[in-house]
Amino acid sequence: MLLVPLYEHPADRPEAWELLIASAGRLHSVVLNPDSGPGEAPDERFAAVAGRLRDAGVPVLGYADTDYGRRSHAAVVQDLLRHRDWYSTDGAFLDQASADPELLPHYGRLVVAARAAGARTLVLNHGVHPHPGYAALADLLVTFEGPWDAYRDAGAAPRWTADHPAQRFCHLVYAVPPGAPAAELALERGAAVHCAVPGSGAHPWGTLPYDLEAGA
Repeated sequence: MLLVPLYEHPADRPEAWELLIASAGRLHSVVLNPDSGPGEAPDERFAAVAGRLRDAGVPVLGYADTDYGRRSHAAVVQDLLRHRDWYSTDGAFLDQASADPELLPHYGRLVVAARAAGARTLVLNHGVHPHPGYAALADLLVTFEGPWDAYRDAGAAPRWTADHPAQRFCHLVYAVPPGAPAAELALERGAAVHCAVPGSGAHPWGTLPYDLEAGA
């Protein structure tokens, strides 16, 4: 299954959003990120694509940056409430999540607030394997985010991950060359959810996964 963070405005890449909506049956969820979060005001174009994705049965996750625990609880929750109120998101994607066990209480409170705001699907993007205690907080943990070269050479997952089904883990890989076996490698490493895109540099998530671009 594909978790897709498409960080492009629907007016700039309408064909990408159309392809994403048409591929609903292959999607775990889509991350909605108008402006490194919900932005300062509602955007009708994002509201429209969010509604079409929901109508197609795809969970829409509101993006909120947690800055590895440095961003305040109130600021993160405000982002989640704006996503809910402006775009009717039914999930949350908490980015730059800490992997540190000392911050488990902080993220526990964020998760409680996100659930209270209506998040049925909650994703923590650690980008690395976190302390195993985080598995009790979220529906899905992103345990890798980075370029293909680092992913290809990464080691095996820690042993605690074997206590959970592969559907609880996601790998986000960018700068992936054509034909690279990213999906196969993700499954081999215990992640049933993934996204592998050709994009690179400071903004890799403006491109769609290879599987969708190829119409596979």
